[in-house]
Amino acid sequence: MAEGLCLCGVLRLLTSLFVPALVASVTVTLLVFLVLLCVRLWIGKKKKASVQLGKDGEERKVVAFFHPYCNAGGGGERVLWCALRALQKRYKDAIYVVYTGDKDVSGEEILAGAGGRFNIKLSYPVKFVFLEKRYLVEDRLYPHFTLLGQSLGSILLGWEALVKCVPDIYIDSMGYAFTLPLFKYLGGCRVGCYVHYPTISTDMLSIVRDHTARFNNAAFISNNPVLSRLKLIYYVLFALIYGWVGSCSDMVMVNSTWTFNHVLDLWKCSDRISIVYPPCDVQTFLDIELSQKHELKEHSVVSIGQFRPEKDHKLQIRAFSTLLAKKTPEERANLKLILIGGCRNEQDELRVSGLKTLAADLGVPVEFKVNIPFEELKKHLGEATIGLHTMWNEHFGIGVVECMAAGTVILAHNSGGPKLDIVIPYEGHDTGFLADSEESYASAMDRILSMSEDSRLQIRQNARRSVSRFSDQEFEVNFISATELLFK
Repeated sequence: MAEGLCLCGVLRLLTSLFVPALVASVTVTLLVFLVLLCVRLWIGKKKKASVQLGKDGEERKVVAFFHPYCNAGGGGERVLWCALRALQKRYKDAIYVVYTGDKDVSGEEILAGAGGRFNIKLSYPVKFVFLEKRYLVEDRLYPHFTLLGQSLGSILLGWEALVKCVPDIYIDSMGYAFTLPLFKYLGGCRVGCYVHYPTISTDMLSIVRDHTARFNNAAFISNNPVLSRLKLIYYVLFALIYGWVGSCSDMVMVNSTWTFNHVLDLWKCSDRISIVYPPCDVQTFLDIELSQKHELKEHSVVSIGQFRPEKDHKLQIRAFSTLLAKKTPEERANLKLILIGGCRNEQDELRVSGLKTLAADLGVPVEFKVNIPFEELKKHLGEATIGLHTMWNEHFGIGVVECMAAGTVILAHNSGGPKLDIVIPYEGHDTGFLADSEESYASAMDRILSMSEDSRLQIRQNARRSVSRFSDQEFEVNFISATELLFK
């Protein structure tokens, strides 16, 4: 009897604790649902109020690209303008919008910049929606937990974009996957994305798990088991969330096989993902005459790429030093290393100073060409014997394509896009070389320089023929094919 009374007391206690908690949980859930429903209805009302009709009386679709740095002038921006040009050719009656944070310039200046940098002119007008809160996605705002901070910041920036203009079709062209569910579920849009590189990858998880020090995994973390474990937990949780937001996309385009594998692994989107290689301005470099190189008495090794830590310019200098150690004084006099790249800020300029110090310490003659005009870049590539690339797991590698189109013998890192998509046999013939260490780079350079001019010419010709896969025309065809799903 006493035991029964005791059991009843326990049940009453549990009930008194559980029922209020359950009621509170249900109440909060209902309130959140009602708030989201009200927001959804409000946004839907805004959308209806802004509908425009075409000449045929049908509603004109609004197609919006989320590209907060559309005036930056890099490879990602070339993708944006080529994508807009392709869609305007295919869907002439649509209204095209670009969400941008470049509020210090006008829309006309942005379009003029795209024309000047990329020789891309659009057939129809583009509406620019200028965002005030772009600072929310800048890494300087988040010295710690940068991935999470920028991702949450992109949601707030995306909300500003959605409130200012509600599109029918939303395409994230800059890698802000956390905006996808926002536009899909609150905006009621068809959503797609072009992924240049995943925000997090299984390679990043492996680096932390294996206690490997790299530019995105500081030595004090990799050397500390506790910090490494905590960072791994953070990365795993972030990867799960990233996988969910990415899976909300109705259509996914990626720029390379490497990106394809990582996005597919995290997003589980095998039924709607396709590889669309980025458009490279190959024709400009194909105009360089290969015969120029026959008369050169000295050989230059040229690297092109921004002076960022992941580009690993230090490896280039050390490998070139190892190569010079194998040569006679006369041979060394005819070899030079030229590093061409852009500096974005003071940190990049300090990085260049550090590279100059390293070159001086090793006694390596290195020419630094910082923020040079395009014609000067083209001239150096036209005269170079070897095009050098050392970034580990480059997601694609536009610079590698440009070197091959210019007629250099490419020597790229044996990983990522260069390994899987670019420096691969063409019609059964070699198109370049791959390496992954100081010694292997030095050996590969030595081998290239020891080849006869005819042997080098054959490789350069193979490489040139192979890069047509990365032309503007190929991109447009594949982009239109991938995005048809959004317009149906």
